[in-house]
Amino acid sequence: MNILFIVLNWVGKGGYWRARHFGLDLAARGHTVTLIATSRDRRVGIRTSDLDGVTLVEMPDLFTGSLRSGWDLWNVLNRIVWLRKRKFDIVHAIQTRPTVLFPALYLKYVRGVPLILDWSDWFGRGGSVEERSNPIMRALLRPVETFFDEKFRTCADGTVVICTTLREKAIALGVPPETLVLLPDGADTSRLRPINQLKARHRLGLPMDMLFVGHIGSIFPRDAELMAQAFDLARKQVPTVQLLIIGYCPIEIRQLVQTPEAVIQTGFIEDRYLNDYLASCDICLLPLKDTNANRGRRPLKLNDYMAVGRPTVSTAVGDVTAIFKEEAFGLLAADEPESFAAQIVRLLQDPDLRIAMGQQARQVAKTRFSWARLTDELEAFYERVVEQDSL
Repeated sequence: MNILFIVLNWVGKGGYWRARHFGLDLAARGHTVTLIATSRDRRVGIRTSDLDGVTLVEMPDLFTGSLRSGWDLWNVLNRIVWLRKRKFDIVHAIQTRPTVLFPALYLKYVRGVPLILDWSDWFGRGGSVEERSNPIMRALLRPVETFFDEKFRTCADGTVVICTTLREKAIALGVPPETLVLLPDGADTSRLRPINQLKARHRLGLPMDMLFVGHIGSIFPRDAELMAQAFDLARKQVPTVQLLIIGYCPIEIRQLVQTPEAVIQTGFIEDRYLNDYLASCDICLLPLKDTNANRGRRPLKLNDYMAVGRPTVSTAVGDVTAIFKEEAFGLLAADEPESFAAQIVRLLQDPDLRIAMGQQARQVAKTRFSWARLTDELEAFYERVVEQDSL
């Protein structure tokens, strides 16, 4: 098949990784795969390159930085113009903001291409829009996010969801259950792997005699507060523990804790350093308040933690709960600081348990969350959708 993925994110961010991994596996199986994403910095001009057999097309966007998040009509126009003379057997659109939705609907209704809509985050009313701290922005964006999140779900020939909450929500919006498939993200076990912790810390200049709890990437404000409060409680029992915040994080965690000198916040890092930073951690953290925004997603960072063989302390929220109970690669806590801190301390004080859970985490990453296994399911789903469309 000639397959098109469309994402709103720029290269290296968010849904780009989901499309990239599925695309690479599909290309390795002989399919022709194209991935349209947003350029990190271009305002004019389309860049096309080869990504290990996947054609990567980077579209310009007039906004800058984090505002390049799927709203720019110039980006939309460039995508549609580029698509006009190209043929595809199926289009897989990840999320439904304008830069993804409008080109996808153009292909479906003008060109007759079967459409897959992929729902991997709950953006609209009740979801992540409610996590915005600015009440004016929250009020302005709520109806807009909700419209694009919900209005077009029944237009799809097939729907992929990342978690059971979004599956139930899609059905409630009128999506036929037989046209749905639940596919979480996979774990990149070739890019991220267990390595020697002391050597990793040496390369990064991190202390050798400290215990590190780590968190990677962005975080909602209430989740950040939960993590900071739990860290303060844990440090009272384990004074040698430090908090390592890896990569871009929009919140200054040091301002939330009682001992800011015990927090290392790296800011943006190049991808080649990610394995070393994660391997430097003794345990990893997934603090999720029990909100719709967190129930309606499954953070990719958990798979990164598993891939490097690190145990995780998480709150029992959404699909994460069942995974932890079934696979035993980490500890679950309630979404309150005392419970979360207690589980952090338990792992910090039990190195044998850390090792056992870390080994289990790596095994689960290589099996249950193998991208190849998940691509098997996606490929079969494509075949069903294309066959049904041809009837």
